[in-house]
Amino acid sequence: MTNQNKAIFLDRDGVINKEVSYLSDPENFEFIEGSIEALKILKQKKFLLIIITNQAGIARGFFTEETLTAIHDKMNYILKKNNIQLDDIYYCPHHPKFTGSCDCRKPNPGMILKAQFKHNIDLTKSYMVGDTLNDIQTGIVARCKTVLVLTGYGNEEQKKIGIITPDMIFKNLREFAINI
Repeated sequence: MTNQNKAIFLDRDGVINKEVSYLSDPENFEFIEGSIEALKILKQKKFLLIIITNQAGIARGFFTEETLTAIHDKMNYILKKNNIQLDDIYYCPHHPKFTGSCDCRKPNPGMILKAQFKHNIDLTKSYMVGDTLNDIQTGIVARCKTVLVLTGYGNEEQKKIGIITPDMIFKNLREFAINI
C-alpha cells in the first residue's frame, strides 16, 4: 500500500481571511494576520493544504460562482507571491432552504471525503481547522483531529463547547501551525 498523505482541512472565512458576512467582493478579501506564515509552516511540515468552505451566499443569490472564483484567484495570487500553493479548494454552494440538502455542506463530511479520495489522505493523521463548532463537527464525522481557532467566530463559539468539543483550541492559525 502506498503511503497516504496528511492534510490540514481549513475553513476559509474566519480562519485564513477576516470574517466578512457573505464575502462577495474580492476587494474585501483580507488575510488574518499570521495566516500566510501559518500556511508556510504547515507546508514545511509536509501537510497538504485544502480549503473546505460552505458558500451559501451562492444559493442565496448574494454572489455567483464566478465571484467566488475571483475571490479564490485573489487569495491564490497573494499566496503564490508568498511561495505557497494550496493543494485544493472545495466549496459547497448549497443552502438547505434554497437548494435542499446535500452531502457536501458542513457539518456533512462530503468535501473532506472527496479530497481524501482525490489526494490519498489518511484522515487519522489530518486536521480540520475551523472557527465554528460546525467545522469541528465536520472533522469529528470525518474522523480527523479537530482544531478550533479563536479568530472569526471562534471566541463566541468557544463559549458553546459541550457535546461538540474540539481536540485542540488555538488563538489563531499561526499558533496552531507552530505547535503541531
